Amino acid sequence: QEQLVESGGGSVQAGGSLRLSCTAPRSIFGVAATGWFRQVPGSQRDMVAAITSVGNINYADSAKGRFTISRNDAKNSVDLQMNSLKPEDTAVYYCNARRTTSDHRTLSYWGQGTKVTDSS
Repeated sequence: QEQLVESGGGSVQAGGSLRLSCTAPRSIFGVAATGWFRQVPGSQRDMVAAITSVGNINYADSAKGRFTISRNDAKNSVDLQMNSLKPEDTAVYYCNARRTTSDHRTLSYWGQGTKVTDSS
């Protein structure tokens, strides 16, 4: 299956902002739930924010009030605006898209990850 294309990672000071962008295959973008996950050393990959094709949104508690996820249908992309970044936000961020096929198979698409580093 196709991988998603991620961009926008980098190194910022605490309190700064980054905007991550993920481009999904056009053929699945309209029917897939999409989201951003992150993984830190010694931890599992956890959901940060998710948005469905109809705009339903869910945030991790740590992201509420600071992060905003959005979809750009014209560009087949899902973006994550991250404000007020903390050192605890340092992680590799992964874009994900999931869809269920007509024969009940769940297909999961992942990006390669983009590094976000936040320091004091």
